Amino acid sequence: MREPINVALKLDDRKLPAEVFERLSARSMVRREWAKREEEAWRNFGKPGRDPGKLGGVMTAMAKQGDWVPHLKIAQLRNHWDQVVGEGIARHSEVTSLKDGVLTIRAESTVWATQLTYLIPQLTRTIRQRLQGLDVREIRVTGPQSHRFNRYGGRRYMRR
Repeated sequence: MREPINVALKLDDRKLPAEVFERLSARSMVRREWAKREEEAWRNFGKPGRDPGKLGGVMTAMAKQGDWVPHLKIAQLRNHWDQVVGEGIARHSEVTSLKDGVLTIRAESTVWATQLTYLIPQLTRTIRQRLQGLDVREIRVTGPQSHRFNRYGGRRYMRR
């Protein structure tokens, strides 16, 4: 014959009923709280402020709280670059970065870099009008990236 579980687990007979009762009591409290929340949800159903928000509104709120707005604005600028500078220039240039208020645009050649340099005042106005909230204090235009050479005169690698 087997020994009782309380003897096998070396539990105190005097504390055993209290431990069992505490567990059952805690479980009962959880169930009561759950039922109370469920009842409250049914009572408040359809009241103002209880309707779910639209996905766009929820995402906008998350972006503002999470400080995503500058990143989203720069992505929007990259996606609509052709609308800002025109299709011809957009095919030969791209927005590369925005750091500390400095927007960097890379052009395919020095000719296109020069063209963009002349457009900086117009670009600044257009970006400030269309992308409010994007802090652009300066626009820098760079030409194509230069080649790197090793000290022996040969080309070691090119940056892209």
